[in-house]
This record gives sequence, structure tokens and C-alpha cells, in this order.
Amino acid sequence: MIEWLIDNWLKITIPVVAFLATYVVGLWLKRIVNNAFERWASRTRWEGSQLVMTTLRRPFLFWFLLLGVSIAIQVSVLPPEAKSITIKAMGSLFVLSLGWLAVTLCEQLLKIYLLRLKAPGPTITLARNVTRIVIIIVGVLIILEIWGMPTSPLLVLIAVAVLAAALALRNAAPNLFAGFQVSATQQIKVGDYIKLETGEEGYVTEISWNNTRIKALDESIVIVPNNRLLQHTVINYGHPLKKAKEPFRFYSRTHLTELTGLKAKNLTELVDILKKAPEAVIYYHTHRFLEEHHYLTPEPSNDFAVWVSDALGEEVLGERLVSVNTFEFPSLGALRDRLVGIIEEHLSKGSNAREAMAGREFYFMKSVSVVLPTTYTVHDLREFIETLRKISLGSLYFHVFESRLRLGRGLNDFTIWLRDSLGEEELGEEIARLDPYTYTLEGLRSTLIQLIEKRIK
Repeated sequence: MIEWLIDNWLKITIPVVAFLATYVVGLWLKRIVNNAFERWASRTRWEGSQLVMTTLRRPFLFWFLLLGVSIAIQVSVLPPEAKSITIKAMGSLFVLSLGWLAVTLCEQLLKIYLLRLKAPGPTITLARNVTRIVIIIVGVLIILEIWGMPTSPLLVLIAVAVLAAALALRNAAPNLFAGFQVSATQQIKVGDYIKLETGEEGYVTEISWNNTRIKALDESIVIVPNNRLLQHTVINYGHPLKKAKEPFRFYSRTHLTELTGLKAKNLTELVDILKKAPEAVIYYHTHRFLEEHHYLTPEPSNDFAVWVSDALGEEVLGERLVSVNTFEFPSLGALRDRLVGIIEEHLSKGSNAREAMAGREFYFMKSVSVVLPTTYTVHDLREFIETLRKISLGSLYFHVFESRLRLGRGLNDFTIWLRDSLGEEELGEEIARLDPYTYTLEGLRSTLIQLIEKRIK
């Protein structure tokens, strides 16, 4: 053994020296490259510079080890076949390490930029998987070329797989590209309130690679293909406004009319019954009349004024009853007292001679309300506006008229909620000052919407 080493020391020494020299050069170049990268990073201030430096530092010496082994094998006395196999193996290891580096670097850079664009999780995962697959395929093709293997069958297989995937995803592809575009442009983001021209609206809760989920005001979930977001006009109202302490729940109601069996043929009987009649009677003959004639402006009269003028011919008294401003009274009891006072004042002047003809007596009716919950619950002013556009006139009437007088709250429901739950005292007072009796119900709806839109702009 010693004799063999003495005879072949040069054959062993040259490859070892070549390997060690290559490794030393690698150490020297690593320091130079690191210093150059640090100067470049401090000059560019790119957020990915540190990532690139950290990723490249790991395999740098490994590459010089592979290079050193390859040079040592080339200057050795090994047979050509052994040299060829060793060089191919070193080349394959280099391609594998380069592929691993590319996958790691691309995945982390994609994560940085896609998170900056606030891309949804599924989009980030898809982009990383596609990048990984492409790099692996390229690496496999290079390794096959190094070993002299045919790559045509693999290329054909890849082409078939791509074609099959394209056919399978032909319907999903437009949504996929649309999802990338939506995420990249940031025109629509999670949390935005959007409205499509086809009518769907609500808060965006998720943007996936295929579709966008919208939570409507009635708590239902609307799933919109991403492609539709690009093909149709979309109104983006932006992020939610200040949330209310307590949500506002819209109610509607319907009326049942009940006969009281009471009737009056003259003013004395009218005022006597009015004094004792329940508030449901006062409500029926004033607000029921108003609701049925909501399309008229200025506000229509009430049943008492119409009967006094038409059935008794007391036009002066009828005009006085018409002039009673219902909006001034905080309760139905106060309204009743005012009507009774006007009639009694008229009677004090000795005006009770007229009686209604048979069949034209004043029949007292009362209104029984059945309150019904709706599906609408709102949490901020933007939701409030959109729901105001949808609710029925009966619901609007309930919250503006009935809650103020019949329920004895003194203020409409909207003002109370704006003031107590949203802290919008100025807007609440502005709505409270509106005289709803001078509007049609549709006109009142439009005015409320305009006031709130002016507030949130």
C-alpha cells in the first residue's frame, strides 16, 4: 500500500489540490459576493433583497463543492466512462439545488407581493403551486438532457396534460383570470360594499380564484363569478361606515279595521264620543286616512273634517279641523284634545242645529295594527340607505308615523336609532324636524335618502 502511494502520489495529490483550491476560491468569492449584495441591498432598499441574500447564501459553498469534485475528477486518472458518469451526477445535483433555490425564492417573493396586493389565500396557493410545477418540469427536462435521455415523450405528455387541463377549466379559466385581475387592481376588496347592475349588492366577504362572496343585507350569501365583476358595471361604495351599537331592525305592519258600533248625527254627539273613544279610533280617522291618500300633497284632510264639511255643511269648522297640524302633537291624546277643543269652541257659539241625513251619520271605526318583522337589519348609514330603497311604504309609515304617535315615543324610530345607537345626533335632529305630513310617502323616502347620502359623502 505504501509503495503504491509512493508510486502514485502525484495522481492523488493533483485532484485533491484541485478540489481544495476550488473550495478556497469558493470561500473567497462568497465573502466578495456577500459584500456586493449588502452594498446593493443598502442602495436599492428593495424589501426582497434580504430574502435573496439569505436564500443564495445557503447553496453557494455547495455549488463550489460540486465544482471542486468535477474538476478533481477531470484531472484524475479515472476511466473516461467513470468521469462522464461523475460529471453528469454533479450536473444533476447542481440542477436540483438550483431548482430548489428557484422554488424557494419564487414562492417567498410571490407571497410578499400577493399579500401586498391583498390577494385571497386560494390565489396565493394556486400561484405558488403553478410556479413550483413549472420549475420542476424545467429541471426534469434539463436533467434528462444531461443524461442523454429523450425528452420528446415527456414534452408530449406535458402538452396532453396542459390540453386536458385547458378543456377541463375552459369555463373556470375566465373566472380565474378575472380573479387575478380583481386582486391585482384592488378595485374591489374584502369589506367593500358593492352593487352590481344586475341588482346583487352587499359586503364582500371573500374573493377566491373562482368567485366572489357577497353578504347581502338580509344576511343571505350571494356567490358571484369573478368574470361577472368585470363584465358588468359595479358600484363600489367602499368600506363600511361606523357601526351602530345596536342594529336597526325594520318592521312592517298591516291594519285590521274594527267597527265600534258608535255613530254621530250632529256635532254634540261627535264631540261626546270623541272624548271617550280609544286612541285607536283617533288614529284610524286621522292617520289611516292619511296613509290611504299618501300620494296626495299637500297632506290630505281627516275623516272628521270631511264629514263636518260634506254631511253637516259646516265648512268653516271643517276648514279649522283641516288646519290642525298633526305633526305638532307628541301623542294621539294631545291630538284628540285639540280636535275636541275646536268642536266645543264652535258649539259654544250655538252652532248645533244641523244634523246629518239618514245614512250619512259619522260611523266610528278603530284600527288594529298587526306588526310584522322584515328580513332587513342594518348596522350603518350605507346599509340604512340601501334598505330604505327596498322597504314597503307600510314599513316606512310604521317607523315614521305609528312609532311617534301610537307607540308614544314622541320621535320617529329613525331619529331615535341615529341618535342613540350611531351617535348621529345632528342627522337625527334634521330628520326629526321634517314634517312628514307635507310629503307623499315616496317623497318622504326620497328626502330621507338624500339627507343620509349628504351625510356620508
